[in-house]
Amino acid sequence: MPTYKLTYFDLRGLGETARWLFKIAKVDFEDNRLSMKFGTPGDFSTLIAPEFTAMKEAGELDASMNKVPMLEVDGKKIGQSKAIERFLAREFGFMGADSVEAAQIDQLCETVIDFKNAYQKVKGIQDATEKEAAMKKWFEEDLPANVALAEKSVPPGPGPFLVGSKVSLADLVWYSFLAAPKGYFYDDNAEGAKASMDKCPRIKASTEAVAQIPELQEWLKTRPETPM
Repeated sequence: MPTYKLTYFDLRGLGETARWLFKIAKVDFEDNRLSMKFGTPGDFSTLIAPEFTAMKEAGELDASMNKVPMLEVDGKKIGQSKAIERFLAREFGFMGADSVEAAQIDQLCETVIDFKNAYQKVKGIQDATEKEAAMKKWFEEDLPANVALAEKSVPPGPGPFLVGSKVSLADLVWYSFLAAPKGYFYDDNAEGAKASMDKCPRIKASTEAVAQIPELQEWLKTRPETPM
């Protein structure tokens, strides 16, 4: 069995799905959490992270272009959060039963990225009145419409999981996006995110099935408390 070390800040953020994959697969790994604090809360330009800075200066993050998360597998380094997630999903059997299922899983994960990018444009609106109206429209109209489109793209299958007969990376990504405790919309409108699935039985069933995975339930109860 290889040895795994995941380096990321002491946050959920871009490292959490990889942690979920380890936990659900029951594979040991070193969860290397780098301490950090903000000069101005939430402003990454004011980030103070001495361990991260030291790793950059020592060249330890060259392989990941001075970014985290970074995964080490028997000392070999992999950067980019999505590359890490796909690698672990393949290694642990969460990337489908064949290459077609792997591509379908990949497609559903990429769809979530598209939706996140669209949402960030809404969050980036500077005018307060315009932003309030756009956020209301996003949760009442745009997100439900987007999720309904995604529902139609889910391949036929036995359920409750999105692709094939067992949990995959796609199920974890959608659960994190719409339904997980302290998930993607946690600070904005978590209930609105969950409501967007009401008319999407395949996606809703997937998130409900993921929520019942014992190893994930245990992790969500015991993981370190972090601001994001």
